[in-house]
Amino acid sequence: MQDAGMLAPPVSNETFDIDTLGRTRGGTVDRVFLHLKDGILAGRYAPGQRLIESDLTSELGVSRGPLREAFRKLSAEGMVESIPNRGAIVRRLSHKETQELFQIRGALEVLAARLASENIDLPGVRERFEQAVAPIWSEAPRNIGMTYLNENRIFHQAVADASGNEQLAVLCRQMQLPLIMFQLSGMLTPETLTLSNREHRSIARAILAGDAHAAWEGMRNHLDRAQGFANELPRTIFRSPE
Repeated sequence: MQDAGMLAPPVSNETFDIDTLGRTRGGTVDRVFLHLKDGILAGRYAPGQRLIESDLTSELGVSRGPLREAFRKLSAEGMVESIPNRGAIVRRLSHKETQELFQIRGALEVLAARLASENIDLPGVRERFEQAVAPIWSEAPRNIGMTYLNENRIFHQAVADASGNEQLAVLCRQMQLPLIMFQLSGMLTPETLTLSNREHRSIARAILAGDAHAAWEGMRNHLDRAQGFANELPRTIFRSPE
């Protein structure tokens, strides 16, 4: 893709539309940003992996300018960090960061579960929630991999979305559950996933029944257990403290 600075001068009487160029460049940055963000959330780019500019410019058909702008947007969302002499790296969480994120998520998501149960009979809420969490009712064995990690992410976001509080839903989305789960995925067992799914079902039943206390308590216990699990893992899977 040509850079704006390499565009040939117009050969007709038409003037070059700078606004159009700006929108085109902005659209390219957004496209690259979303591609990389989706790749991180889907596990195509692993925590600690270096994002090599030459490979990505070739793969995505863009110049380094839009790619670096996309890196800056990802950095602002806490998904990528710039390391001197190494470039852009998919963020790898430290043990302390993981525990802090769990603490914040615990406060936010128990509130989301309570609000979701209180709002479940508002127009459209029940239908959207049931559709989003449908995979949790499958009896298929839970295997470690992106299929379950995606199911887990969608479930937690569905609870936040059903809360009716848009700012809360945005904050929950920013708590980087996919990064946490992907980093911990190597330590998960089929038994762990079965227990997690059982807890998801219990929370969903409470929300669908409009039982605010049970939904709140179920989510609190679920996240407390998950935080305890993460706390007991070997420190070697986390980023070393600075």
